[in-house]
Amino acid sequence: MTFILGYFLVLNILTFVVYGLDKHSARIGGQRVPENVLLLLAFAGGTPAAYIARKYFRHKTIKRPFITRLRLILIVQIGVLLLYILFSFRGQA
Repeated sequence: MTFILGYFLVLNILTFVVYGLDKHSARIGGQRVPENVLLLLAFAGGTPAAYIARKYFRHKTIKRPFITRLRLILIVQIGVLLLYILFSFRGQA
């Protein structure tokens, strides 16, 4: 369990930092982080940080395709979590 919590902590910190770096690059006209990388970080478990970073940095708040994909990732993750919870407690009643 400690490994899983550490994984999500590190991944979410990394996700927040990468979103911030991409916003900085956007402001100065530098090389951008591909959207697929930003979405992959969210898909890997960095969704909370992705949403926090979007709000904090005011980044990727208008791009509809990106927002839609990020929401789909969130919906899938919530579904997987609910299935995990459902099947984890199935025989304990």
